[in-house]
Amino acid sequence: MNLSPELRTLRPASRSPMRRLDKVQEKQQSADARGIGWNMALSRGLRCCQRVFSWIPVLIIAAVVLWSYYAYVFELCLFTLSNPLEKVVYLLVFHVCFVMFSWTYWKSIFTPPATPCKKFQLSYSDKQRYEMEERPDAQKQILVEIAKKLPIFTRAQSGAIRFCDRCQVLKPDRCHHCSVCETCVLKMDHHCPWVNNCVGFSNYKFFLLFLAYSMLYCIFIAATVFQYFLKFWVGDLPNGPAKFHVLFLMFVALMFFVSLMFLFGYHCWLVAKNRSTLEAFSAPVFVGGPDRNGFNVSMRKNLQQVFGEDRRLWFLPIFTSQGNGHYFPVKSQSSESHNPLLANEDMWEESDDGSEEGSQGEFTKSGDADPSVTIEMEE
Repeated sequence: MNLSPELRTLRPASRSPMRRLDKVQEKQQSADARGIGWNMALSRGLRCCQRVFSWIPVLIIAAVVLWSYYAYVFELCLFTLSNPLEKVVYLLVFHVCFVMFSWTYWKSIFTPPATPCKKFQLSYSDKQRYEMEERPDAQKQILVEIAKKLPIFTRAQSGAIRFCDRCQVLKPDRCHHCSVCETCVLKMDHHCPWVNNCVGFSNYKFFLLFLAYSMLYCIFIAATVFQYFLKFWVGDLPNGPAKFHVLFLMFVALMFFVSLMFLFGYHCWLVAKNRSTLEAFSAPVFVGGPDRNGFNVSMRKNLQQVFGEDRRLWFLPIFTSQGNGHYFPVKSQSSESHNPLLANEDMWEESDDGSEEGSQGEFTKSGDADPSVTIEMEE
């Protein structure tokens, strides 16, 4: 088909605006992609800096402890004490306290927080149903149906099943999401910057022992240093490098002891009441309403839940806590007759393959439940 010269000249002119528009769109998309890339890089950099700075409190504690070791062992025991027997006794007891303190502190820091097992995660089909449903009431009903097979006693403040949108899991009782660790933590107590870790089901015993041995470490140092502190203070001992270390050792030991005494006493009270720090500030909500004593099943059993039944292991940083952190004994107001979530006899449904990764125990039917994790009802 032959076109006139006028039409031939018009054709390229009609296409040029479209080409310019395409180029503009391509440039805009490229700029958006670069912007997203810069934002992701900045976010990763900030997270990396946050992880680095989060170790500063731990490094401070480590530095103070290492200095106290040098001051006590070298400046006091080796350079100041003259009685050989006194040196041996002081050094022996000091190193026992130092080892136990370091062991419990290490376990508190490097024991990873326990997270909900796969049974509390939504299956692919349940996740699709939940995300495609736009009505909040219908979403709540979906979660209720899923929770019927799980040992869930507590609810959200609104009365709905507790669900974590970030981790996509139904929260077990006493489980909370930690914004610092970016995960749900079983029986979460609090996130402690001094151990740079979440204190929860997996390391709560280690944290309590860390507080106890820290107090013992401080009080032993203060008690043994006191007489030499007075001698340096009144001038009975000659001035020298040891004087500075002994004086500050006394002040630091007493300062840490006083602060640890209040913190340890508070956590002893929590253990006696079977509460976490979060539950002390906000009572867990059951079907019948909030109840601060919902998990309080007697002093002895409360202690056994944290320290285990073998008292010989209570003072060692070895995991002996009862259960697997997914469910806990509750009082009678949360019994099956009052809780529709527990009315289903398949609540303790076993996994198809008989095992569950990421969990320290199995869900079994109530008749075959392990005594340490059986739901017990007490008045």
